Amino acid sequence: MKTFQQAVQGKAVTIIAELTLQSHSDADDVARQVDLLGPWVDAIQVTDNAWSDMQMSAAVAAALVLRQGVDPIAVLTCRDRNRIALCGDLLGLRALGVTSVLLLRGLEIPEDHPDETNMVFDISSRELVAMAAGLGNLDPPVPDKDFFIGIGARVLRPAKGWAAKSLEERSSAGARFMQTQLCFNPDILRQYMQCLVAKHLTWKYSVIVSLAPLPSADKAQWLKKNLSGSRISNAVIRRLEKAKDPEREGIEICAELMREIVQIPGVTGINLMTMGNPESIRDAIKISGLR
Repeated sequence: MKTFQQAVQGKAVTIIAELTLQSHSDADDVARQVDLLGPWVDAIQVTDNAWSDMQMSAAVAAALVLRQGVDPIAVLTCRDRNRIALCGDLLGLRALGVTSVLLLRGLEIPEDHPDETNMVFDISSRELVAMAAGLGNLDPPVPDKDFFIGIGARVLRPAKGWAAKSLEERSSAGARFMQTQLCFNPDILRQYMQCLVAKHLTWKYSVIVSLAPLPSADKAQWLKKNLSGSRISNAVIRRLEKAKDPEREGIEICAELMREIVQIPGVTGINLMTMGNPESIRDAIKISGLR
């Protein structure tokens, strides 16, 4: 089985996709999605209670993806568990044979969340990266069991003198790939990537840019407002508003941007975030011609 790490180190464009996980998801649903997406992607990402919704654990979902012969990328966030629980998850993922993890701070739980719950944030994302990297130094050591560690990043127009301090710190802690928030603005992305290239950060990180097949203008507006760091241009929203079939238009927009973004120097690949319909992810990849 080819791993995500092997894919990003190759010459071809890397494509990964998020699994659609909901409270009612079961093993059969995961198997169906992996069968659908597996032939089109290099890895499938399993999220960690995304959008503050309760979902199947990332470790269990990763095990189910592995069972289908596809490499999983397990997401862990600092929001819901303390350092002991996070370390336990990392040890469990390593025992399962998971080789790649995406380690994030996690979005804050909104005040109007229906379940009364507290956020943890016992450690920072940098500390979580260092914890994952440090598992290779446990006694006795386990050979060939180091994680390929990723972090989240926000695409921005770098100000003059921008030091990329957080990226540098997390690279020093052990991170080797970065995944951006949604970015439907190639102009801003080009400026961001030019800065990363100039600072030699693309020597330290494989850069994965997130897109999604947006199903409607309303969904695009909601994401722009609620997903911190997302870059969704007004031109994209207007195009969805004018479309006779917004869902199909969202797939077309995603495919067009996939083709454009992978041509930007320093970009390694694309992550396709789920909007709840895995078929639309597959269709965007098909139309893009990248597979």
